[in-house]
Amino acid sequence: SSGINAEYGALTMMRRLSGRWHTVVTGVCCCHGNRPERTFHSETEVLFRELTEDVISWYVGTGEPFDKAGGYGIQGKGAVLVEKVSGCYSNVVGLPGSELMVQLRDYLSKEE
Repeated sequence: SSGINAEYGALTMMRRLSGRWHTVVTGVCCCHGNRPERTFHSETEVLFRELTEDVISWYVGTGEPFDKAGGYGIQGKGAVLVEKVSGCYSNVVGLPGSELMVQLRDYLSKEE
């Protein structure tokens, strides 16, 4: 029954995303030693193509949506669902790498 619920959820998510923009938000917290925590977030806008029921069924059938926080993997088969990305691509994959590098460099260069 949980498989049926997961499949229904994935189908519903793909239908909601079809032809629409959505925002992917990732929060990050840096901690090291006695330094105060540094937190930041990254936002990326993603536009999905208009998806037919056949494409939605195909994608859900691949199983890829079931272990993804947002229900699709832009770095995998889900790449064909996306028309446009505005912002940090790696944020959509899961971690805003370039921004994290800048933040960590600054964070670790400060005196404790």
